[in-house]
Amino acid sequence: MSIYRYTRGTMNGILAIEKPSGLSSSKFLDKLQSVFSNSVVFEKDLQAAKELKLSQLKSDTKWTEQRIANKVKNLKLKMGHGGTLDPLASGVMIVGLGSGTKKLQYYLTGCNKTYKTKALLGISTTTGDSEGEIITKNPVDHVTKEMVLNTAEKFVGDIKQTPPIFSALKMNGKPLYDYAREGIPLPKAIKPREVKVFGIDVHEEDSLSTDHEFVKLESQLDENGVPKEHQLANNPTLNDSPLYFSREYSEKSGTEEETKVIPKAFAEGEQLPEKLPMIHLTCDVSSGTYIRSLISDYGRALETSAYMVELIRSRQSAWELNKNVFKMEDFTDRDPRVWGPVLEKVFQDGDKVILEDLFKEYTEKVKSEDEAKEIEESTPSDETKDVTVSESELPKKRSIEDVE
Repeated sequence: MSIYRYTRGTMNGILAIEKPSGLSSSKFLDKLQSVFSNSVVFEKDLQAAKELKLSQLKSDTKWTEQRIANKVKNLKLKMGHGGTLDPLASGVMIVGLGSGTKKLQYYLTGCNKTYKTKALLGISTTTGDSEGEIITKNPVDHVTKEMVLNTAEKFVGDIKQTPPIFSALKMNGKPLYDYAREGIPLPKAIKPREVKVFGIDVHEEDSLSTDHEFVKLESQLDENGVPKEHQLANNPTLNDSPLYFSREYSEKSGTEEETKVIPKAFAEGEQLPEKLPMIHLTCDVSSGTYIRSLISDYGRALETSAYMVELIRSRQSAWELNKNVFKMEDFTDRDPRVWGPVLEKVFQDGDKVILEDLFKEYTEKVKSEDEAKEIEESTPSDETKDVTVSESELPKKRSIEDVE
């Protein structure tokens, strides 16, 4: 008998899972949904959902029986997320399952997040990261470590920020990134939003380092070897948005929140080095903060430009990497008898759990269960035991002389 019995309706709630870089949030969520929908852990929950859907379709639609059967057959677990991550980004993704999807609004709008990010100085791009096209190139030789360190405080506090056009925000019902990709001019300017930056830590040990793995972005060339015009020719870039410093810094320094810092230009014959200097930041921010925009503004504040090359969401609310955040491998590589009860414990206790401890506990329980089962199967029952009798207990063989 298993140490854990799944009961119908128990597997609903909130979990956090680590999204890898290189995969969109929607595709990652589809993969998780498929893993859960095909697992014995959710077998009864999925069956209950199918029975409910079958009842609803039979009473509320005029569909044919075959169409209803196909709809029910292809049904997957109800799932949603508490905030997307760009394909380039990795880290904490909050997932709601079943009735847990009703609790996602807080994670979408009301919680704080921590990001670890790396950026290269000297280039700005259409997207604000390494997946975009080059817009500008600016000198970097004037930037000192002291400048990088001192710039952080300019963005800490209540601050206005313009979201990038490559974002899912909608204008007149159309996502901004569609305007950008189709080359259609925006009907109006992107409105700056109020966000809060609680803190920016500059990793001084590799500040302005060129000893890193990131390759400098190169312009796309046409058939004649001439750099192509970037796709935002008809729309504003992050460089066109106002540059704001925080209210707290402006009050302290006696300057205006909206400022003008003109990036330096190359002298004749100057060009960027092959390895661009890197800045490495850890940022604690409110919901709604775009790190790509923050990086772009940081570069402009240094009188140059910058684009993001790495982004890790290490914390969202109280969910933290290496503490209470699952990896996909926990569900694909571990025994369901282990991750099933661990996941239910997370649904019950939320972000208070320590996953490493839970996995250790249930792995030991499953191991003990398997050992007990193995012993039970190898021990003969009373009905099947071989009866062995010692030689002294056998009747003695009588000789002819004894008979006579």
